Amino acid sequence: MRRSGIRIMAELIGLIAPLIHVMILAITTGVLGFLCAIFITIFGGYAILTFLGLSSVFTIKAIFITVLVLAVSRGILHYIEQLSNHFIAFKLLALIRDKIFKALRKLSPAKLEGRDKGNLIALITSDIELLEVFYAHTISPIAIGVLTSIIMTIFIGSFNIILGAIALLGYFTIGFIIPYFSSRFGKNDGMAYRDNFGKLNSYFLDSLWGIKEILQFGYGEKRSKNIESKTDDLMHLNEKLKKYEGFISGVTSSAVSIFTLAVLITSIIISKDTNLNFTNIIIPTIAMASSFGPVIALSSLSNNLFMTLASGERVLNLLAEKPVVEEVYNGKKDLAFNGVECEDVYFDYEGDNILNDYNLNIEPNKIIGISGKSGSGKSTLLKLFMRFWDIKKGNIKISDTNIKDINTDTLRDIESYVTQETSIFKDTIENNIKIANSNATHEEVVEACKKASLHDFIMTLPNGYDTNVGELGDTLSGGEKQRIGVARSFLHKAPFILLDEPTSNLDSLNEAVILKSIKDNSENRTVVLVSHKLSTLNIADKIYKMKTDRVS
Repeated sequence: MRRSGIRIMAELIGLIAPLIHVMILAITTGVLGFLCAIFITIFGGYAILTFLGLSSVFTIKAIFITVLVLAVSRGILHYIEQLSNHFIAFKLLALIRDKIFKALRKLSPAKLEGRDKGNLIALITSDIELLEVFYAHTISPIAIGVLTSIIMTIFIGSFNIILGAIALLGYFTIGFIIPYFSSRFGKNDGMAYRDNFGKLNSYFLDSLWGIKEILQFGYGEKRSKNIESKTDDLMHLNEKLKKYEGFISGVTSSAVSIFTLAVLITSIIISKDTNLNFTNIIIPTIAMASSFGPVIALSSLSNNLFMTLASGERVLNLLAEKPVVEEVYNGKKDLAFNGVECEDVYFDYEGDNILNDYNLNIEPNKIIGISGKSGSGKSTLLKLFMRFWDIKKGNIKISDTNIKDINTDTLRDIESYVTQETSIFKDTIENNIKIANSNATHEEVVEACKKASLHDFIMTLPNGYDTNVGELGDTLSGGEKQRIGVARSFLHKAPFILLDEPTSNLDSLNEAVILKSIKDNSENRTVVLVSHKLSTLNIADKIYKMKTDRVS
């Protein structure tokens, strides 16, 4: 969904509600600070006129004291304004990050599976960082520009209403008309830049993950050329955005000169008709020339807003995205596991039928084996039990309760799921295993590792259970990662265990040890074991073979 720039800004401003009192302070001090700066110049004009004997409104001493007070006040007020704006910016960035991670958690895994991870990383990092420009240097400058312009229009209009009208037209042109039309020029290029930046991140990430294969097959030169091509595309988009900025800057500077000259000429003409008065010529002109600061800041915003608004839209799009599966908070909490039943289940991936009129009954305290060809829906069935996706028709019941009526936390507590690819975090081995039960003791972790045939390997490491594994577990073999996944399932102590090819990366000896451990520890537990290997399914009490869309 594409939004207009105004709508993006309105939705981003809506996030500021908890900090509105700080924003009011920033706007107030900003307006007063700009007025101090403007009137320093105006009083400088009065000083020259007084020195030349052309004005007696103020004495030199009064002007000097006033300018000194204004200068000190300007510094203090500007500091408070900047402090308030940046406090809001960094506080909101923290809140937005929290909202983003909560949104990602709700969207996963269904909406994040197959998603461009590099683009997500760009969104979480650089897109959110770019919003600092909006919150610290956009919202209050708009309000400051409007309020300061109104005050200065009244001041200049006090000399003559025509001069006030010229001033108002000048502020409106520079602060609104120029930014409004210029923001439309680079809108699409700004969004294209952010999207391409995310794609380049993804490409780099893929290259780092596959660096061994790239080196092995001599694919480095091809990969480098692709990176260079994507970088060139980014550079060309950036050049277009910079050209827009240069053009807007030139138009703004010209407009400032034109309206200042218009005030000067008009004031001269008016003064000629009312006995030439240098005060009525010099002061309005100086006031006009020195008061464009706030509206020039607004005009300059459009230069930087191309990418900021694009980043804002990407963030808002993610926050607005609806999850495929809504978590349940007001469902059944206390549930004693007593088997699983599938009734006429239908499920498809975007029209690609996987399960059709699917029926299956899993008795409690049994080891159930499920076999079948690749693509027959074995792994999908386990994900449906976990409610990572919702079925399209039919029912899945746990203990005679539809899983859609069970609290999501409760459902995940009674289930333990070991996937084909075990995710490893950059942390110690013990902490990697304890994600299954953060309150587990060290002794419980050791016991789980012994059951997973992992303890002896861990004890050979330099720091044992405190050994740090590399990013994505790249210091571990596939079998070692898989055994960590199995150890997690033992530590979780759930009554319903789902194992998806848990021994696919293990040698025969370790496979036999783990299968024996699963068999020995299956008392009062129900285990669903998915595998295409008959040797793995030998421990099952009952084996179901999945065909195209049914179970036999």
